[in-house]
Amino acid sequence: MEKHIPVFDICTLSENKEDDILISRLSEYFLKYSNLHFPHRHSFYHLIFFTKGSGSHSIDFDRFDVQQYQIYFMIPGQVHTWEFEGEVEGYVVNFSTAFFQSFLLRPEYIETFSFFAGNTKDGVINLPKEKAGIVQTIFEELVEQSNARKDHRWDMIRVLLLKIFITIEQKNVEENKQDTTSYNYALLKNFQKLIEKNYKKLKLPMEYAELLYITPNHLNGLCKDYTGIAAGELIRNRIILEAKRMLINQHLSIAEIAYELNFKDNSYFTKFFKKQVGVTPEEFRKKSH
Repeated sequence: MEKHIPVFDICTLSENKEDDILISRLSEYFLKYSNLHFPHRHSFYHLIFFTKGSGSHSIDFDRFDVQQYQIYFMIPGQVHTWEFEGEVEGYVVNFSTAFFQSFLLRPEYIETFSFFAGNTKDGVINLPKEKAGIVQTIFEELVEQSNARKDHRWDMIRVLLLKIFITIEQKNVEENKQDTTSYNYALLKNFQKLIEKNYKKLKLPMEYAELLYITPNHLNGLCKDYTGIAAGELIRNRIILEAKRMLINQHLSIAEIAYELNFKDNSYFTKFFKKQVGVTPEEFRKKSH
């Protein structure tokens, strides 16, 4: 069942159908695609850097006030919408999941960056002015390479994007002081990937602990150490996120959503949702429109 909210692929927004990437100045992009302010998903990675602007941007039902030198990293599947005010300037980059695969020995390398993990708050970063200047210079190079039609420009664009990712990830590591090379951190990332793949059918921490060959207590401990919340809550949060994404589609009934999320009946789903969110699915749907 795929009767969800609109999903746009990169070819829909790119004039060159062969390309796996779109690079644009933000004002030109929003002028051209101003009709995309309603809730929608992308099948590609979506990167926005604001050098000027105000208003709000919502990603997976978390609302953020737009600020100068703010950068947004979005992964395929996330729901977002915007309400910008006045003049908006900056840069936007869309790239497909395949864009780096032939370039990198490890196709999953992009997923190792903290801002591409799917956690909305980790994907919205306010850069200090000095760091923002460095990042803006790289974005300018991206625009130049995109427009120049030079030989090897796609590889240069890949290198420049990786430079942005690594520059910002280094800043995050410095601020958070987390050992992102540790065994437990690797376990956490694997747990998060397993949730993304199995949240509809596996709902208990012990089921994931078994897949990771560790005890439930170990799993729960590392989740609390790195995220501040228990393993069960991470699983429930992912289920609730998908429920919210589906609820804003008026064409899906509550019973259909409960079935899709593998709840035994509509009543059980409603109780679960109200306990986690504080309102029933019907009430959430009404508030979202």
